[in-house]
Amino acid sequence: MYDNFRYQGLRAKLIEKLKKKGISDDNVLRVMNVIPRHMFFDKAFHDKFAYEDIAFPIGEGQTISQPYTVAFQTSLLEVKKRDKILEIGTGCGYQTAVLCELEARVFTIERQRLLFQQSDRLLRAMGYRAKTFFGDGFKGKEVFAPFDGIIVTCGAPFVPEALKYQLKINGRMVIPVGGSDAQQMKLIVRLDKDNFSENDYGEFSFVPMLKDKSK
Repeated sequence: MYDNFRYQGLRAKLIEKLKKKGISDDNVLRVMNVIPRHMFFDKAFHDKFAYEDIAFPIGEGQTISQPYTVAFQTSLLEVKKRDKILEIGTGCGYQTAVLCELEARVFTIERQRLLFQQSDRLLRAMGYRAKTFFGDGFKGKEVFAPFDGIIVTCGAPFVPEALKYQLKINGRMVIPVGGSDAQQMKLIVRLDKDNFSENDYGEFSFVPMLKDKSK
């Protein structure tokens, strides 16, 4: 896995852009500054797109999220060292790497087989020890529940009940909910066995979360 001063400089500029857009979580900014985001792109796009603050296609109808979105969601999650985090939508693995760099115990699910295989290989090659699964994110991963946090990196038409009840008490779930064009970013906190709080944090755009579409 290669990195160089040019890419390090581009990352530093990206971090400054994120700060200007309001990202203030020092831990999130720190880990995003050390992860070679270009490694999650095809080599043809390393120089031009890897460190732009944009989402970018990664195949299978999916995208690598905009860095601002990654930083925003991760900041809302308030990850602490050794937290058990469930990620729905591994994609290329970049958000997974951010969670791993924050020293969380990461469980991540991907519904597209090719992306699952590619991200699993890449994460392992980069030394990240996330537990990766191929399957339906709507169902979560009850066998490993409860989780300190759940992060959903695709647009959900509604909040899956199964995910809410896989949170620990005081656990946090960050999930974009809405139609195919835009979603409202929601933070859901489990208050006790049967009660949850829910707050909105603005409009974002994600590829859709599809139920039972694993292939």
